[in-house]
Amino acid sequence: MPIADTTLLAPSEQQPLFGRRIVVTAPRNYALRFAQSILTLGGLPVLMPTIETTLLADYAELDQCLWQRDSFGWIAFTSRNGIESLLHRCDQLGLPATALNDCRLAAIGRDAERLISLGLRVDLVPSEPSPRGIVAALGAQPAALGQSILVPAPAVEGTPEPDVIPNFVADLQRVGMHVTRVPAYRTRLLDRSRYAAELSLIRQGAVDAIAFSSAAEVAGFLEMVDAPDDYRRCAICCFGPYTAANARRLGLVPAVVAEDFSSFDGFAAAIAASVGGALRTP
Repeated sequence: MPIADTTLLAPSEQQPLFGRRIVVTAPRNYALRFAQSILTLGGLPVLMPTIETTLLADYAELDQCLWQRDSFGWIAFTSRNGIESLLHRCDQLGLPATALNDCRLAAIGRDAERLISLGLRVDLVPSEPSPRGIVAALGAQPAALGQSILVPAPAVEGTPEPDVIPNFVADLQRVGMHVTRVPAYRTRLLDRSRYAAELSLIRQGAVDAIAFSSAAEVAGFLEMVDAPDDYRRCAICCFGPYTAANARRLGLVPAVVAEDFSSFDGFAAAIAASVGGALRTP
């Protein structure tokens, strides 16, 4: 294997996303990583987070769960935000991060790497990097059935909650687990007034694609536009089948659905693979 990585030294004109503007709707804690993946392939990311994830005002419920963590057999992390929120509370409570090793941990895709880097033991990383993948993997473990599982989840403000976490909780209960869902961070919609320039580019057809990595981002975007005609010349791109299903439910028609949704590199590659036929629509 070559030692040097010359990806970013190759002329951008040779990259598959050269000249393509891709709107990134992910919140700022994810947006930079995704933008880097787009830039690596020669694209022009347009940062337009439609939602924001922030700390909660009151952590009493989550703190109690952390003090009583030995009552849970498992903690299931469905996002990096959930991980960072629990690490934040451990720090605030004077608990070492390794206190989470008192439970078995389940995490999705590269989120597991964050836990492992802190000396935590990740007992389950499903082959399908999704909440449904966690359910399938736990359902295949007879020893897990009947155990208690803690699910750190967002408190959603300003829009109806997407069905991802409610479905995850229901599916865990269906396979026989006792679920405690606890708010760990806040997800809120951002106001359209901050994005006058970006929305103008979209309406003018100067944007090739709009990339969504979660259902909440889709809902936030639809609050910012006036009508489907605003974005009719943009390809709708979704980070995996679950985001795509929610996009369809909200009236969008995905042109790109990433099959590799374990990383933003896979998402950017899926968008790039569609550039062979122009992403713009007449």
